[in-house]
Amino acid sequence: MESIRTDLISRARSGDDEAFRALTEPHRRELQVHCYRMLGSFQDAEDALQDSLLSAWRGLGGYDGRASIRTWLYRIATNRCLSTLRSAGRRAAKAWDIPGVEPPEPSRLGEVVWLEPFPDALLDDAIHVPLGPEARYEQSESISLAFVTALQLLPPRQLAVLILRDVLGFHANEVAEMLDTTVDSVKSALKRARAGLQTGRVTGQPPPPAAGSPVENEIVAQFVQAWETADVDALVTLLTDDVFMSMPPLPLEYEGRDLVAQFCNLLFGAGRSFDLVPTRANGQPAFGAYLRDPSGVRRGTGLYVLTLAGDRISAMIRFENTALPSFGLPRSLPSR
Repeated sequence: MESIRTDLISRARSGDDEAFRALTEPHRRELQVHCYRMLGSFQDAEDALQDSLLSAWRGLGGYDGRASIRTWLYRIATNRCLSTLRSAGRRAAKAWDIPGVEPPEPSRLGEVVWLEPFPDALLDDAIHVPLGPEARYEQSESISLAFVTALQLLPPRQLAVLILRDVLGFHANEVAEMLDTTVDSVKSALKRARAGLQTGRVTGQPPPPAAGSPVENEIVAQFVQAWETADVDALVTLLTDDVFMSMPPLPLEYEGRDLVAQFCNLLFGAGRSFDLVPTRANGQPAFGAYLRDPSGVRRGTGLYVLTLAGDRISAMIRFENTALPSFGLPRSLPSR
């Protein structure tokens, strides 16, 4: 294996792009997920990944072989994401823009309005990779929307250290080398990041049912039935008492059954009705939502991602219809 890697590196340094692809392709998906965890945006992660691979291609002559190709690529991708976080202003919150409809007063205004979902179809080759011995989180938890949102509230350096140490399991000395800093600095940043992350994480909720389990399938079926028939009462029975709803890039956040019910009544008002197309995002059940038009065409209005706690729904995150193509979903469906 070592001789094969050495040969690929030699060929790639001489300009063989197929050899470079053979070196990097096994790590592509996990690097994309790494960039997503750091940036919270599917599109930003894809851009950061492309920039990282280009930097790796151009900088292969400087690769000294002391670290593995995987570790070297993580160093490049992490620093690319840090540059993005430090140099680019995050997208601004969007104003409510449905004429004649006034939303309920929110529980609060959210800080992470640039969040985007990540398609499960791209996760299979990324979250089953071997982790280092320092990893503290299950890979399924560390891609959930609640976890990714909490990460975005950390300062950039703390964010990078926590992901590299607690999610991916790199040793402190490896992380220090990746970030051009000292082991003591890494340990200090990790301590602060862990304390900061706890303030943003949802605690006290029962774990979600396994993906595709009878419990999950039953909740999903009941949710689809309630949503497509605009039965708010049935929908409310599926929610936890402290259910949370948000709508990036709108900053509005609602907490509690009553407020979420108010919002859903507003959504279904004036005879609006929807069809849902199932998919999965961030390891969670998700749906493309299509508004039934009087002409018969069903127009995509957004993508909903559910967080389950036991046999109830603890969160609903609604994303704009621009997320649909990333999940292979059309912007509209033909009339039935």
